[in-house]
Amino acid sequence: MPTHTDVPATTDKPTSQADRTGRGLLALCGIATFGAFANGISIMATVAPERLMSEAWRTFAYLVFAGLFVMLAVSPRTQRGAWELVFVHKIAITAFAITAGDTPDAKATWPIDLALVMATAAAYVLCRGWYGWRSTTLASATGPLPAHSTG
Repeated sequence: MPTHTDVPATTDKPTSQADRTGRGLLALCGIATFGAFANGISIMATVAPERLMSEAWRTFAYLVFAGLFVMLAVSPRTQRGAWELVFVHKIAITAFAITAGDTPDAKATWPIDLALVMATAAAYVLCRGWYGWRSTTLASATGPLPAHSTG
């Protein structure tokens, strides 16, 4: 019995135009997120001491997300779980910001994160991001899968 989840392989690959468009969206998301990182550095330089750690946490998280967007742009069909991590976080923070109401950070945050969710969702469809869950994709990206023991 296999220990991994397979999505059946199909020959239905994205068109080169769809793939380029999806990767371009991911690259834009990465650039925008890196811009937020740079802005976060300037905020850290001026923030009150009691907010420094939370601003540092947020600022360095931008760098992680910029890296995730770059990983997805470079290799969108070999990333198992990276798409889903981005979706979970961006949807959660968007929903939280919308429900947070009139707080200054929420008003500034939710439209940006909603745009990232929409761009990432479009890229997921255009690049066929779900192909990362196919064992054939992983085999071609990382070498042959190990044989499964029956006994």
